[in-house]
Amino acid sequence: MKTSDAELLILPGLGGGTPDHWYSRWEEKLRSARRIVPADYDAPDRQEWTDSLAAAVKAAKRPVVLIAHSLGTVVAVQAAAETGLPGVAGAFLVGVPDVERNDMPAEVHGFAPLPRDPLPFPSLMVASRTDPWCSYERAEDFAASWGSHLIDAGEAGHINDESGHGPWPEGLTRFAMLMKRVG
Repeated sequence: MKTSDAELLILPGLGGGTPDHWYSRWEEKLRSARRIVPADYDAPDRQEWTDSLAAAVKAAKRPVVLIAHSLGTVVAVQAAAETGLPGVAGAFLVGVPDVERNDMPAEVHGFAPLPRDPLPFPSLMVASRTDPWCSYERAEDFAASWGSHLIDAGEAGHINDESGHGPWPEGLTRFAMLMKRVG
Protein backbone atom coordinates (compact mmCIF):
# COMPACT_ATOMS: atom_id res chain seq x y z
CA MET A 1 0.00 0.00 0.00
CA LYS A 2 1.27 3.47 -0.83
CA THR A 3 1.02 6.15 1.85
CA SER A 4 -1.25 8.14 -0.46
CA ASP A 5 -3.74 5.24 -0.41
CA ALA A 6 -4.14 5.44 3.38
CA GLU A 7 -4.92 7.89 6.13
CA LEU A 8 -1.88 7.95 8.38
CA LEU A 9 -2.93 8.82 11.92
CA ILE A 10 -0.09 9.91 14.20
CA LEU A 11 -0.49 9.26 17.91
CA PRO A 12 2.14 11.13 19.95
CA GLY A 13 2.97 10.34 23.52
CA LEU A 14 2.82 12.33 26.73
CA GLY A 15 3.52 16.00 26.04
CA GLY A 16 2.79 15.73 22.30
CA GLY A 17 6.43 15.87 21.16
CA THR A 18 8.48 18.66 19.64
CA PRO A 19 8.79 19.97 16.08
CA ASP A 20 12.10 18.04 15.85
CA HIS A 21 10.56 14.70 16.81
CA TRP A 22 10.59 12.11 14.01
CA TYR A 23 6.78 11.87 13.86
CA SER A 24 6.46 15.67 13.63
CA ARG A 25 8.83 15.59 10.67
CA TRP A 26 6.90 12.70 9.12
CA GLU A 27 3.64 14.61 9.56
CA GLU A 28 5.11 17.44 7.47
CA LYS A 29 6.61 15.09 4.88
CA LEU A 30 3.78 12.58 4.37
CA ARG A 31 0.78 14.28 2.75
CA SER A 32 -1.77 11.77 4.03
CA ALA A 33 -0.55 12.05 7.65
CA ARG A 34 -2.33 13.92 10.39
CA ARG A 35 -1.95 14.01 14.12
CA ILE A 36 -4.58 12.93 16.61
CA VAL A 37 -4.90 15.85 19.01
CA PRO A 38 -6.43 14.96 22.38
CA ALA A 39 -7.80 17.57 24.77
CA ASP A 40 -4.56 17.64 26.78
CA TYR A 41 -1.17 16.12 25.94
CA ASP A 42 0.18 16.87 29.44
CA ALA A 43 -2.69 15.52 31.55
CA PRO A 44 -3.86 12.56 29.49
CA ASP A 45 -7.20 10.92 30.08
CA ARG A 46 -7.30 7.33 28.87
CA GLN A 47 -10.93 7.33 27.76
CA GLU A 48 -10.68 10.69 26.02
CA TRP A 49 -7.52 9.63 24.15
CA THR A 50 -8.95 6.27 23.03
CA ASP A 51 -12.27 7.91 22.07
CA SER A 52 -10.40 10.53 19.99
CA LEU A 53 -8.59 7.78 18.12
CA ALA A 54 -11.74 5.71 17.57
CA ALA A 55 -13.60 8.77 16.24
CA ALA A 56 -10.76 9.62 13.82
CA VAL A 57 -10.67 6.05 12.53
CA LYS A 58 -14.46 6.00 12.11
CA ALA A 59 -14.36 9.28 10.16
CA ALA A 60 -11.59 8.09 7.82
CA LYS A 61 -12.44 7.77 4.14
CA ARG A 62 -9.53 5.42 3.34
CA PRO A 63 -7.82 2.57 5.20
CA VAL A 64 -6.02 3.83 8.30
CA VAL A 65 -2.45 3.12 9.28
CA LEU A 66 -1.49 4.17 12.80
CA ILE A 67 1.91 5.71 13.53
CA ALA A 68 2.27 5.71 17.30
CA HIS A 69 5.02 6.64 19.73
CA SER A 70 5.28 6.04 23.47
CA LEU A 71 1.91 6.61 25.19
CA GLY A 72 0.34 6.79 21.72
CA THR A 73 1.19 3.09 21.27
CA VAL A 74 -0.66 2.27 24.47
CA VAL A 75 -3.69 4.24 23.25
CA ALA A 76 -3.66 2.32 19.95
CA VAL A 77 -3.56 -1.04 21.72
CA GLN A 78 -6.25 -0.07 24.23
CA ALA A 79 -8.57 1.33 21.54
CA ALA A 80 -8.09 -1.86 19.50
CA ALA A 81 -9.01 -3.96 22.55
CA GLU A 82 -12.10 -1.83 23.23
CA THR A 83 -13.50 -1.38 19.72
CA GLY A 84 -11.44 -3.51 17.33
CA LEU A 85 -10.74 -0.28 15.40
CA PRO A 86 -12.46 -1.40 12.19
CA GLY A 87 -10.86 0.40 9.27
CA VAL A 88 -7.31 0.14 10.60
CA ALA A 89 -5.06 -1.67 8.14
CA GLY A 90 -1.92 -1.66 10.30
CA ALA A 91 0.05 -0.02 13.09
CA PHE A 92 3.63 1.18 13.47
CA LEU A 93 4.36 1.09 17.22
CA VAL A 94 7.54 2.78 18.47
CA GLY A 95 8.88 3.04 22.02
CA VAL A 96 6.07 1.26 23.86
CA PRO A 97 6.23 2.34 27.51
CA ASP A 98 5.62 -0.19 30.25
CA VAL A 99 2.79 1.75 31.93
CA GLU A 100 2.45 -1.08 34.45
CA ARG A 101 5.76 -0.14 36.12
CA ASN A 102 5.55 1.61 39.49
CA ASP A 103 8.13 4.24 38.52
CA MET A 104 6.19 5.66 35.56
CA PRO A 105 5.03 9.30 35.65
CA ALA A 106 1.79 9.71 37.59
CA GLU A 107 0.07 11.07 34.46
CA VAL A 108 0.13 7.62 32.82
CA HIS A 109 -1.00 5.45 35.73
CA GLY A 110 -4.57 5.45 34.41
CA PHE A 111 -3.39 3.68 31.24
CA ALA A 112 -2.49 0.43 33.03
CA PRO A 113 -2.93 -2.44 32.59
CA LEU A 114 -1.99 -3.07 28.98
CA PRO A 115 -4.28 -5.38 27.01
CA ARG A 116 -2.68 -8.68 26.00
CA ASP A 117 -5.04 -9.73 23.21
CA PRO A 118 -3.66 -9.99 19.67
CA LEU A 119 -4.23 -6.87 17.59
CA PRO A 120 -6.87 -7.27 14.87
CA PHE A 121 -4.50 -5.81 12.24
CA PRO A 122 -0.83 -6.25 11.27
CA SER A 123 1.62 -4.32 13.39
CA LEU A 124 5.32 -3.63 13.54
CA MET A 125 6.91 -2.68 16.87
CA VAL A 126 10.28 -0.96 17.14
CA ALA A 127 11.90 -1.31 20.56
CA SER A 128 15.21 -0.21 22.02
CA ARG A 129 17.45 -2.14 24.38
CA THR A 130 18.11 1.07 26.36
CA ASP A 131 14.62 2.56 26.52
CA PRO A 132 14.26 4.09 30.00
CA TRP A 133 10.49 3.47 29.92
CA CYS A 134 10.42 -0.20 28.93
CA SER A 135 12.88 -3.07 29.15
CA TYR A 136 13.53 -4.92 25.93
CA GLU A 137 12.24 -8.12 27.55
CA ARG A 138 8.89 -6.48 28.32
CA ALA A 139 8.74 -5.11 24.77
CA GLU A 140 9.30 -8.65 23.48
CA ASP A 141 6.47 -9.86 25.70
CA PHE A 142 4.10 -7.14 24.49
CA ALA A 143 4.99 -7.80 20.83
CA ALA A 144 4.35 -11.53 21.27
CA SER A 145 0.99 -10.88 22.95
CA TRP A 146 -0.15 -8.44 20.26
CA GLY A 147 1.19 -10.46 17.33
CA SER A 148 3.49 -7.59 16.39
CA HIS A 149 6.60 -8.08 14.31
CA LEU A 150 9.39 -6.84 16.61
CA ILE A 151 12.35 -4.81 15.30
CA ASP A 152 15.37 -4.52 17.62
CA ALA A 153 16.56 -0.89 17.40
CA GLY A 154 19.66 -1.64 19.48
CA GLU A 155 20.77 0.94 22.02
CA ALA A 156 18.48 3.72 20.85
CA GLY A 157 17.02 5.20 24.03
CA HIS A 158 13.34 6.11 23.77
CA ILE A 159 13.60 6.61 20.00
CA ASN A 160 12.78 10.31 20.14
CA ASP A 161 14.53 13.58 19.37
CA GLU A 162 16.27 13.51 22.77
CA SER A 163 17.94 10.22 21.79
CA GLY A 164 19.04 11.63 18.42
CA HIS A 165 16.08 10.41 16.34
CA GLY A 166 15.02 13.63 14.65
CA PRO A 167 14.50 12.72 10.98
CA TRP A 168 15.02 8.98 11.69
CA PRO A 169 15.46 7.66 8.12
CA GLU A 170 15.81 4.10 9.45
CA GLY A 171 12.31 4.46 10.87
CA LEU A 172 10.93 5.43 7.48
CA THR A 173 12.53 2.30 6.04
CA ARG A 174 10.85 0.19 8.73
CA PHE A 175 7.55 1.99 8.16
CA ALA A 176 7.81 1.19 4.44
CA MET A 177 8.11 -2.51 5.44
CA LEU A 178 4.80 -2.24 7.27
CA MET A 179 3.12 -0.45 4.36
CA LYS A 180 4.27 -3.20 2.00
CA ARG A 181 2.88 -5.80 4.41
CA VAL A 182 -0.55 -4.16 4.73
CA GLY A 183 -0.76 -3.57 0.97
